Amino acid sequence: MDFNKIKKGVIISCQAEGDDPFNSPEGVLLFAKAAIMGGAVAIRTEGYAKTKKIVENVSVPVIGLIKSYFEDGFVKITGLYSDVEKLIETKCDIIAIDGTFRLRENLSGPDFISEVKKKYGCTVMADISTFADGIACIAAGADCLSTTLSGYTPETKDVSTDEPNFALLKQLAKASNIPVIAEGRVNTPPLAAEMIKNGAWSVVVGTAITRPRVVTGWFVDSIKNI
Repeated sequence: MDFNKIKKGVIISCQAEGDDPFNSPEGVLLFAKAAIMGGAVAIRTEGYAKTKKIVENVSVPVIGLIKSYFEDGFVKITGLYSDVEKLIETKCDIIAIDGTFRLRENLSGPDFISEVKKKYGCTVMADISTFADGIACIAAGADCLSTTLSGYTPETKDVSTDEPNFALLKQLAKASNIPVIAEGRVNTPPLAAEMIKNGAWSVVVGTAITRPRVVTGWFVDSIKNI
């Protein structure tokens, strides 16, 4: 994977869950195609069928992941060897893997990433929540980092989920010798630009573009009590 292809670019996270009308391979593919028309340099998506569908129909890099949950209910990103194998089958360019220290396959995230690199040699994006996660994942052989999980792990549950974690991004950008991608609560163009100014290699935007039901709720809530 040539990371220069996505430098200073916008990556669109095309995901849908539950009874959302876009929750199908065809639904997320439409979002992906529209995003690419708008200039997206890559697509991030979840699930085997959706990842495969997008890979087969777009020409930009695709980041695939399989989402599950830890016993405490917090999200887990591509936490099993079988998940990695399924994503390799899709021929996606990058596999996003939970890089936190929580155990899966009897291994911490960094150790799991190290084993994945040895077993499969695939390109790995480590989804991290703290500076320590990031440094450990770099040492483990991750190809890039993403701040995806800041605010969504037991260790970071007190981090504000109202805005991006600029402090974490700045720390990692200064210390990392691999690309650091900003993800999480980048809901406006100015926030995306600010992330790049603060050292992000590229920026992932999701909800603000591919969750119209959520965005509609923002507007509804803003006027509800007027």
